Amino acid sequence: VQLQASGGGLAQDGDSLRLACATSGSTFSRYVVAWFRQTPEKERDFVAAIDQSGGYTYYADSVKGRFTISRDSAKTTVYLRMNSLKPEDTAVYYCAASSSIITSNYRNSAAYANWGQGTLVTVSS
Repeated sequence: VQLQASGGGLAQDGDSLRLACATSGSTFSRYVVAWFRQTPEKERDFVAAIDQSGGYTYYADSVKGRFTISRDSAKTTVYLRMNSLKPEDTAVYYCAASSSIITSNYRNSAAYANWGQGTLVTVSS
């Protein structure tokens, strides 16, 4: 599966952005899709994941209540709606997919074989 992340940009503290991860090349419904983010100072951190059905979602504590992950099967795209953005949300955001991942590994970047190219989100105070 190929992944294409988009939607990043410059935002102010408290603003909202929506990221999109468009997929192609394989059956969308087979894949768990997740978002991770990375800054130069840190490793790639888990942000959110959604299971194949879209019925189960998982979030990092730092974004719970502010970010929402969703998937559109018709568009084979996964979205990350980011509300109440904070300067500490500044990072490059990557989407990742796996067709053979167990629930306990959803937060583990090493468990995902397929990655998009990243989209930069910058939040200013």
